[in-house]
Amino acid sequence: MLKEWLPSLRRRSEEALRPVSIADMMEDFWRKPFGLSPFMEDFQKNFFGGKAAYPVVNVSETEKEIRVDAELPGMEAKDVDVCLENGTLLIKGEKKFEGEEKKDNYHRIERSYGSFSRAVPLPSKVNPKGIKAKFEKGVLHVTLPKAEPSPPAQKIKIEG
Repeated sequence: MLKEWLPSLRRRSEEALRPVSIADMMEDFWRKPFGLSPFMEDFQKNFFGGKAAYPVVNVSETEKEIRVDAELPGMEAKDVDVCLENGTLLIKGEKKFEGEEKKDNYHRIERSYGSFSRAVPLPSKVNPKGIKAKFEKGVLHVTLPKAEPSPPAQKIKIEG
């Protein structure tokens, strides 16, 4: 019975572009233990154009500020633009291809080149006047001070 049931369950998962059951996830793991499952590959193609989000970021928060750290190896500060727009931090730039030497016999080139853009939604409102950005050893550090909280709602007495 299980032998007839699993293929139909697998077809449902493939149509949905995501695992429908734990059996699908286990099967994907045994097929590719260290790679992306077929469902995640489809997700990545549909939402990131076949590429992982770049640059990779860490977003942390304290009481007073939000910090975004973006890994940009091999780049310089002049190659990156950072701006704040509608509660989202935008990181844009272009990684230039360093010319390959003709004497090297490349078998694989996995380093990515070209323009990139990453939108990082911020967890709370920030004060745009105090934003600081620093580029150090291939990592962009952006510190965004939080905006002052709005005063609590106040009841207004109606005369009459």
